[in-house]
Amino acid sequence: MSGGWETAPVGWETGADLVVVGGGIAGLTAARTAAARGLRVLTVSKASCTDTATQYAQGGIAVVGPDLDDSIESHVADTCVAGAGLCDEAAVRSIVSGGRAAIASLEAVGASFDRGADGSPARTREGGHSVRRIIHAGGDATGAEVQRTLDAVVPAVHFDTTALRVLTTDGEVAGLLVRGPGGVGVVRCPTVLLATGGLGQLFSCSTNPAGATADGIALALDAGARVADLEFVQFHPTVLFAAGSTGRRPLISEALRGEGARLVDVTGRAFMAAVHPLGDLAPRDVVSRAIAELLHVSGGEHVLLDARGVEGVRDRFPTVTASCLEAGIDPATDLIPVAPAAHYSCGGIVTDTSGRTSVPGLLAAGEAARTGLHGANRLASNSLLEGLVVGERAALVAAERAGRAVDITDVALPTYRRIDRAVLQRTMTADVGVVRDAAGLAEAHRVLAHGVVSEPPVDARAVEDAALTAAAEVIVLAAAHRRESRGCHTRRDFPEREPAQLRSLHIERDLDGNLAIVNDEVMTGAR
Repeated sequence: MSGGWETAPVGWETGADLVVVGGGIAGLTAARTAAARGLRVLTVSKASCTDTATQYAQGGIAVVGPDLDDSIESHVADTCVAGAGLCDEAAVRSIVSGGRAAIASLEAVGASFDRGADGSPARTREGGHSVRRIIHAGGDATGAEVQRTLDAVVPAVHFDTTALRVLTTDGEVAGLLVRGPGGVGVVRCPTVLLATGGLGQLFSCSTNPAGATADGIALALDAGARVADLEFVQFHPTVLFAAGSTGRRPLISEALRGEGARLVDVTGRAFMAAVHPLGDLAPRDVVSRAIAELLHVSGGEHVLLDARGVEGVRDRFPTVTASCLEAGIDPATDLIPVAPAAHYSCGGIVTDTSGRTSVPGLLAAGEAARTGLHGANRLASNSLLEGLVVGERAALVAAERAGRAVDITDVALPTYRRIDRAVLQRTMTADVGVVRDAAGLAEAHRVLAHGVVSEPPVDARAVEDAALTAAAEVIVLAAAHRRESRGCHTRRDFPEREPAQLRSLHIERDLDGNLAIVNDEVMTGAR
């Protein structure tokens, strides 16, 4: 969202100490924690009902257990290896260290995790983890249990309410402009938390819900905040394949491979052992890239996951089993066709480990934020961990700002720049997918530059399309600038890591509304 501004026909006004935009794990954790401290909290969601990435999360939450073979340092090391040199090690240690307390808080309000025979939390292993540290609920329904718990304890969420603009005065948050059932309104508040989730709808197929349209990225850029690492879009390697399918596709949990499932090509040949020492449990970027390149060479559309040797697969993985059975596949007896699909944005709005951005009063948490935890590639099951830990901390920041009075000096609606969504998804899938090159990125840039239209906001769909367009512009800019392969950013024309590019690219809008890389610092270690 950028360009001119039009005076908003404001029909109503209210106030709060904290406005949370988004209804997933990060936003609801913040809302619950802030309300418990006596803050007036207003939570808004553009959806008509709960439909978040959280509820679809299968694998679990990565939390260090009391076992002698696990430790905070081991979890930090695994995370930084997966992050390919771009993790902020201090941020990783801070968030990982907060895991046990965050889980205890969630259990205290009703969450129930699977237990072993001795009563301790059942744990599994996923790609990139050196030990079994993933706790889970309902077998492969962890996200659904987390969402159920938080929905039950958080003050009412205002659905069908779209955030249009973060209002600032002298560079500090003063409120939020929204459009809801009552029309356009203003919420006066000293703190806004953007917990809007990811950007999977940029691509033709994704594991994300329909609302994953990069809303927080666009709102933050317009408010003057920076974003970083958005070129690192994690593609989950094993999403249920169906010919011609688009939109949200069922995830085939990585935990299946943790329990012994194996990837094979259409001839039945296992191929991951020759690619990485961890074989089928290599980090997601490695597995997705291996599959994408195999399909590029063979001309095929999918590979196969053999889960027939996983003991009790139907009971241990009921969500996966249900999705497969709906497609006429029995994972206990059949091979499962899978292919990579857009899954998780490793970058986002630049924050510290408490959600603070460079704009006073503007916070971000969850997939919309870039804390430095994920670097160039997210380690499996670190996302729910981050949402819990940073969500709680963001509420404490909001408590510090409660009562702060900031005048609203200007209420205006943006003029949106956007491109047709179908064209955008085709372009991003073809040219900015798992494997990229200069020619494809140039074509994506051409489409974005020549296919964009400007208009006032008409409806919620137009707002989403504008946010997707803004995110696509950032990703293409950063991906073209990063002439190397690192983490989940793979350049076919630059297949190796380049030490001189060991840095995160910080991007913001300049005074003319154009995107600019404003930070090009070379990093000096595994951060």
